[in-house]
Amino acid sequence: MGAEVTRVNGPLVETTGMRGTAMNDVVELGPARLPGEIVALEGDAATVQAYEYTGGLAPGAAAATTGRALSAPLGAHLLGGVFDGLLRPLSGAGVWLDPSARAPRADADRTEYWPVRRPRPYAERLDAGAPLHTGQRVIDLLFPVPLGGTVAVPGGFGTGKTMLLQQVAKWCDADVIVYVGCGERGNEMADVLEELAELDDPRTGGRLADRTVVIANTSNMPMMAREAGVHSGVTVAEYFRDQGRDAVVIADSTSRWAEALREFASRAGELPGEEGYPAALPSALAAFYERAGRVRTRDGAEGSVTVIGAVSPPGGDMTEPVTAYTERFVRARWSLDKDLAYSRHYPAVSWSGSFARDVPAVARAHAAAGDPEWARRRARTAGLLAEADRLTALSELVGAGTLPPAERVTLLAGRLLREGVLQQSALSSGDASCTPERTAALTDAVLDVVDRCRDLVGDGVAVTAIEDLDYAPLVRAREDAPAPADVHDRRDTVLTRLDGLR
Repeated sequence: MGAEVTRVNGPLVETTGMRGTAMNDVVELGPARLPGEIVALEGDAATVQAYEYTGGLAPGAAAATTGRALSAPLGAHLLGGVFDGLLRPLSGAGVWLDPSARAPRADADRTEYWPVRRPRPYAERLDAGAPLHTGQRVIDLLFPVPLGGTVAVPGGFGTGKTMLLQQVAKWCDADVIVYVGCGERGNEMADVLEELAELDDPRTGGRLADRTVVIANTSNMPMMAREAGVHSGVTVAEYFRDQGRDAVVIADSTSRWAEALREFASRAGELPGEEGYPAALPSALAAFYERAGRVRTRDGAEGSVTVIGAVSPPGGDMTEPVTAYTERFVRARWSLDKDLAYSRHYPAVSWSGSFARDVPAVARAHAAAGDPEWARRRARTAGLLAEADRLTALSELVGAGTLPPAERVTLLAGRLLREGVLQQSALSSGDASCTPERTAALTDAVLDVVDRCRDLVGDGVAVTAIEDLDYAPLVRAREDAPAPADVHDRRDTVLTRLDGLR
């Protein structure tokens, strides 16, 4: 007698008669040949996680193993494509994807199949090198990530996680973008696809979509396909890394991936860990983020995979398990703050709640590229923002007017940095993305103005006159001063006005 289904509990399917199979083998279930993957074996009984809706599948239905692990078809055909979590193309598909559909097998000379749960080999792992330029000033200036780095982006509902990740996908200088929509709303994925199709790639002159691979598993798609989609995405990125390219994986969001793991573990009867998540959650997160890195390939080229994962903590609770575990395994955190978002400050990246552990390596890379002042500029900006936050809290108690003039200048410095540098409009053609040179010019312009304000206070100029000056030319430079030279002109205009106060 052949293998057959003995029990169906949502995506969990138990089968018998599966001798000769192995863990992670792909299994086809029932007359529709629904795809699934073996996740537990005991004798000839196998537990399978199904990647499609199992409605209508009943005990006694046939089950058959394919004899191979879940694998991704890798090739140049991936670029510009839109796929589900099993890398089945969605372009040209019907309103609902046929559950029995198979990923097309392209020409064997151009396609290489690789098990998605097995990292692809390389010759040597390299240290952190050049930074990934995202085009977002708050990130590139304060919380940079090197090529091959890892980032967590935690934030509650409405803080702009998806918008920030879309901006990074559209404007970062990676060779290949793998965007994994993991359990998010379908309209958000539709917006991503629409914008990618309309944008030109400044590096090639072609379409930005032509260097992007989109893996879409929205909230109305099968739950366990989310789990597979994350692994498929990083496998695709490793394939392009092995060609000597720099690839970025953007997973939005890993919390939905973890929820799929929790639901399946509950149906399988596993002992729950914290908040019901499986005890293996930390290991699963570590295995995902550890596939990032900058390497020397077996062919001698250098390539990288950078992993950026959004985290959606329920109620904005940053102590919940997915957020807490993720922070153990990443080198940077871009924490989104609801107070900033609600005050219309975008990107709402908190300069007090975020961190970047690879700043020394990035500073060396900037110095080698001709900007030896990057580290000093970053340190001074971070210091002024922290001091301004402290004084803001104090001024709310005693009133800003009671503070000494030098401290009131620090409050002014914090405001100018927030409004003139850190804020950025995704809807502005002149401000959606910013080059490293322009970011440096905007930051230096504000710091130069702050220095002049300190000098004036030291010379006895009334601080109220300094606070009442019109700084609009400097603040607006981020949107309507397209080149560093234009930024310098705006700085000089404000400096001239300040000198008129003497």
